[in-house]
Amino acid sequence: MNRTKTVYRKDYRAFTHRIESVELDFVLAPESSIVKSTMKVTPLPNAGTADLVLDADSIEFVSVSLNGQSLNEANYELTDKSLTIRNVCDPCTIDIVNRFNAAANTALSGIYMSHGAFMSQCESEGFRRITYWPDRPDVMSRFTVTIHADKETYPVLLSNGNLVDFCDEDDGKHWTRWIDPFNKPSYLFALVAGDFVERSETIKLKNGKESLLQVWTERQNHEKSAHALESLKKAIRWDEERFGLELDLDRFMIVATDDFNFGAMENKGLNIFNSRYVMATPTMATDADYDAIESVVGHEYFHNWTGNRITLRDWFQLTLKEGLTVFRDQEFSMDMAPDESARAVKRIQDVRALRARQFPEDAGPMAHPIRPDSYQEINNFYTMTVYEKGAEVIRMLQTILGKDGFRQGMDEYVRRHDGKAVTCDDFIQAMADANHMDLTQFALWWTQAGTPRVSFETDYDAEARTFTLRATQSTPATPGQNTKRSMWIPITIGLLDKHGNDLALQLKDHDQNDGQTSRTLMLTEESMAWTFTNIDHAPVVSIGRGFSAPVIFDYPYTRDELAFLACHDSDPFNRAEAMHRLALDVLGEMVDQAECGHDPVVPESWLNTFGTLLNNDSLSPAFRATALSIPSESTIGQSRSMINPSTIHLARKKMIATIGQRFDTDLSTQIHKNLTLGTYRPNAVDAGKRMLKNLALEFWLAAGSPKALLAARDQFDHSDNLTDKLAALQCIVNSPSPAKLEVLNMAASQWVHDPLLMNKWFTAQAVALTHPNECPLVERIRTLMSFDVFSLTNPNNVYALVYAFMTRNESEFHREDGSGYRFWEEMVLQLDQVNPHVAARVARALDGWRRYEPMRARMMHNALEKISHEPNLSRAVREIVEKALNNN
Repeated sequence: MNRTKTVYRKDYRAFTHRIESVELDFVLAPESSIVKSTMKVTPLPNAGTADLVLDADSIEFVSVSLNGQSLNEANYELTDKSLTIRNVCDPCTIDIVNRFNAAANTALSGIYMSHGAFMSQCESEGFRRITYWPDRPDVMSRFTVTIHADKETYPVLLSNGNLVDFCDEDDGKHWTRWIDPFNKPSYLFALVAGDFVERSETIKLKNGKESLLQVWTERQNHEKSAHALESLKKAIRWDEERFGLELDLDRFMIVATDDFNFGAMENKGLNIFNSRYVMATPTMATDADYDAIESVVGHEYFHNWTGNRITLRDWFQLTLKEGLTVFRDQEFSMDMAPDESARAVKRIQDVRALRARQFPEDAGPMAHPIRPDSYQEINNFYTMTVYEKGAEVIRMLQTILGKDGFRQGMDEYVRRHDGKAVTCDDFIQAMADANHMDLTQFALWWTQAGTPRVSFETDYDAEARTFTLRATQSTPATPGQNTKRSMWIPITIGLLDKHGNDLALQLKDHDQNDGQTSRTLMLTEESMAWTFTNIDHAPVVSIGRGFSAPVIFDYPYTRDELAFLACHDSDPFNRAEAMHRLALDVLGEMVDQAECGHDPVVPESWLNTFGTLLNNDSLSPAFRATALSIPSESTIGQSRSMINPSTIHLARKKMIATIGQRFDTDLSTQIHKNLTLGTYRPNAVDAGKRMLKNLALEFWLAAGSPKALLAARDQFDHSDNLTDKLAALQCIVNSPSPAKLEVLNMAASQWVHDPLLMNKWFTAQAVALTHPNECPLVERIRTLMSFDVFSLTNPNNVYALVYAFMTRNESEFHREDGSGYRFWEEMVLQLDQVNPHVAARVARALDGWRRYEPMRARMMHNALEKISHEPNLSRAVREIVEKALNNN
């Protein structure tokens, strides 16, 4: 069996040499590109060795010379994975020539072909697939890049930094030369060559300088790039105002491609994007797509400082750039929201995504701190923990320090470390020093894995008019960490009187009553208590307002208290949270009924609360849609001690159908109330109306109403925007109506020439409900994979169909016959031969196998065992599978 090496953070050693600058000269051809690398190298004192070890992967060596003298094999050692040049003891110039095959590069790491164009992706270890280099983030150099290619086929030649020269050549080729004025690590290198058109605008920065902004797309997609350019302009202005960070280049470019492993990549000055985060028109992008484009464009631009100008010492520090930058893009998106309701909806959506995907990660075999201590394949650690939990840790820091204190810390961080490769500890220390605060305990969030649980007890003393809240924290054991220490957890709370009014919060022996109705309590010990005075009656507690920490707030609410908070809490996050928790509690009871062989019943009291919120027009449509969304089957499963997908599916389906039956008229009314008139606009108000209207349509049609089916079909046929059209399509596909095949065929005929639309078409079927007398969905998935518009070499296709089926359709993937698990085996093995990064992501669909009922758990275990015995697994897939099997 192929065993993989484990890399440990404690083993970090600085590189032996400094590479001050590098000139890269490319002659591009799809099957045999040539690159000459000219490096200025200086050995570092006390390095322990004079040998210069350069990384390599899937490239063909041609020659190497030192100070103009060719070296022979006595002077270097060459393997498939490295080139070692012996005894580089003095400053020198090293020239290396090699070839690479972009056309054969299906891993999409390094330089590869996409739709006839050259594209690059170097994070984290892709540059070694281009040329020989110390491919690690702490080696920072000044890059000059010259690109030669056929002018007719590749009229646009791009790289990092500023364009300094270009020229036609006699043989039909042309060249461009780019100089990046800033040192950067190799993972930020980028190269693009192809037939593209630009959407551009020159803007004036706050410092008075001008910068050219360009968004490059294939010619047929030019009209779809306007929103991305507008989003980039917003991001630049926001970073200037919020953090005082300015664009530092003469030009800033974005390029879109359909073939990309990630969402986007922040290469210095030349961001490369998955096309789904650039392209948008009303008929090919949903409201959610418009929001995602703004967010991702912002995220990649914000990396210009938090990631590029200040980069990482090593890959264990990944959350230093990703957690911090996710926090920044979340703040950007909320600041772009037009009102507090829209801000709250964004926050609720972010937290629900965290709970749905990161909390299970913390509870599973891949649990790791936001700064891991070890890895076998670094690409497996581009995780929800590193990104989204990392962002929540940064958010807690802002809560503790305050916005002004956090900004002071950011200013100090930039002042100290601009142009350097640093660690998470450097960031924490800058924050601490700028605010004259000891953050030693808070730093545990970077080193301790798992989701803390905070439980609460209360005591009301009527005679003393005091209310005492006691909080106790605990964190479960995780792989490699059996013992946990107490964390620093900020808990923002409010107290409500019996009429739903916020009470002024005055802590006993603490301060005078300043009228605050929300306070952030700092839980720094295992158990702590706080007493509030002047409380006339036992209050209802609003815990964790705004989701003040990425923990499980385990407060013993009654259903009546949750219903009360759902109707009265002034904190919009907790208001929606109360409805979510109430729905989960009811669904848990319904699942219990189903597991006992009874027909699950939706309680009348819950329906009354649902109806009150549905018809409360004083609340924004977006907020109501968010609060009234029914928890997903995977979310319900997380709340169970043992997961049975069949009974969970039955209970959830019954709840939605009951809503449709009970509120038939109300749902129809909301659909008509929330029609958007006039030209489509992707603004928060109109998007919120569509959100509520389409949720109402889903509930209404789930009850089997013929009128609802007609309404859905009419919406599909006549809507002028993809949001409504796709929502109607999904509703019809989820129904037992024979019309679903006709509608799917109509959509395919309209969308077949647009890859992004066809991916939405795939996903609509991958997540669909099935009904009696219909074949298992996995058979339909196999059929769809045979279509000409689907390819296993395209990550977007795989994520839209295969991955969506495995992770978003619990009842079908986990069918009792095990067909979903056999399909998983096939896909993991096939994808591992094509693109190990994508294969590893798909492999994680079985991470939580131990939590399922015994029959399914056994089948998943057998599938994992079977894969683990494959002799030629990539290290990426092997790490996932072995951790799933070995975690007890």
